[in-house]
Amino acid sequence: MDWKTYSIVTAAVVIVGLALGITLPLVSLRLDQWGYDTFAIGVMASMPAIGVLLGARITGRLAGLLGSERLLRLVMLCSAVSVALLAILPSYPLWLLLRLLLGVSLTITFVIGESWINQLVPDRLRGRLVAVYGSAFAISQLCGPLLLGIIGTEADTGFWLATGLLLLGLFLLLWVAGAPKVDADNASGRGLKGFVRTLPAIAWAVMLFAAFEAMTLTLLPVYLVREGFSQQLALIMISVVVIGDAALQVPIGWLADKVSRTTLFRSCGLVLLGSSLAMPLALHSPLIWPVLVLFGASAGGLYTLSLILVGQRYRDDALVRANAHIALLWGVGCLLGPASTGAASQWLSSHALPMLMAAGALVFIYLAWQRGAFTAVAVEPIDQPG
Repeated sequence: MDWKTYSIVTAAVVIVGLALGITLPLVSLRLDQWGYDTFAIGVMASMPAIGVLLGARITGRLAGLLGSERLLRLVMLCSAVSVALLAILPSYPLWLLLRLLLGVSLTITFVIGESWINQLVPDRLRGRLVAVYGSAFAISQLCGPLLLGIIGTEADTGFWLATGLLLLGLFLLLWVAGAPKVDADNASGRGLKGFVRTLPAIAWAVMLFAAFEAMTLTLLPVYLVREGFSQQLALIMISVVVIGDAALQVPIGWLADKVSRTTLFRSCGLVLLGSSLAMPLALHSPLIWPVLVLFGASAGGLYTLSLILVGQRYRDDALVRANAHIALLWGVGCLLGPASTGAASQWLSSHALPMLMAAGALVFIYLAWQRGAFTAVAVEPIDQPG
């Protein structure tokens, strides 16, 4: 195994997570300070998701034209420019466009980066090494709100810090080569329906985690502030959610190499359901802290185990295609999660965020307990036309 490449690619993608952890809550809190309602903030939070849908469809063609490594470096540069322009041009309509472009760039980064990582690792270590990547990514997002709490949200320092981090990621990627070879059709989005039909629980888990992550970094701070917490304490509480995600992914990955991965997958769904239902009840008591930890750990476990199960099934070109499908599903989750939660928070209930997460966990549990839900995981990949 090429440990140098694994370390550098993981570090580069983790840097992207840190930049996201800074910019996503900063944009939402800035809009809240400007007087925008939760629906408008939810719409802004959904724009990168539309970029995800676009990015997943063009990754293969661009990688085939430019080469995977060159494309990865180019989109890292585009991400840095997009974040810098958020600071330079403070306009809601223009921010919508910039967040769209940022979503496209970051999607290409994740499709190529996660395919690269998953192809490098041997199956006997897949659970642990994919979990290390997932945990490092979560830690980077944890550090984002923490740094934001230190530097403050009034000035544009957070935007400039995120820009510098993305440029650092670009520099690191100059030192590696050997990303998966991609032809023009591999990540174009074809075969998505077949992927969902074959692995419906994994497909839903990806969308659910995408909604969780987008809402945690965008709407959860607003939810907590409007429930009476100070802005600084709200950012700390978000960090606790990400601590739960980060701290428990490696133990989950270790277990995935020792016990049934599908049983572990189902267990994460049950914990997510319980912690989501408990959040409104425990919000103003000391119990909220362990609830937040379990909320983050179980949601993160769903995504980590999805990557492990997909990497177990697919190889080479099929793995890139599968990751493109995951990116498309991620985009759907990011799009629907914040938009629906923003609307429901404004017009139905202030506790819409945890309640919608509970509903999503219930759907996952139903899918995961269907007969044959994971039969396809252990067989050779089948290229199913879309």
